[in-house]
Amino acid sequence: CFTESIYTDYSDLRGTPPQTVTAREYVQKRIDSLDQLKLHHLVSNYEVDITDSNSATCRASMVVWRKSEEEDFTSHCIYIFQLTKLDDNWKISGITQKVLWNEGTSSIHKGAK
Repeated sequence: CFTESIYTDYSDLRGTPPQTVTAREYVQKRIDSLDQLKLHHLVSNYEVDITDSNSATCRASMVVWRKSEEEDFTSHCIYIFQLTKLDDNWKISGITQKVLWNEGTSSIHKGAK
C-alpha cells in the first residue's frame, strides 16, 4: 500500500521535523512505538482530489485511541495522504498528520512529545 519511500510529517504530535523514510522503516517505527498498546483508528470523511492521472491527495478525519493497561491517549486529527499511481495501483507516498487536539497521557505513546 506504500511507495518505496514515504514523506512523513508527524510534527504536530512528535515535535520533530518531517522526514522521508522507506516503507519498511515506516512500518517498523509504528511497531516499535505502538506494539505495547491497544489501538483503534476511526477514519471518515475522505476527500480525494485527483491532481493528474498519476497523483492525488486524500484528506481524512481520524480519531486514534491508544490504551495501555492503566492509561489512555487519544488524538483527534486530520490526515493528508499523498497518493501516487504505480502500475495501475494507487499507493501512499506521503502522510501528514495535523493534530486538532489530544486527550489523556501522551507518555504512553513512545512517538508523542
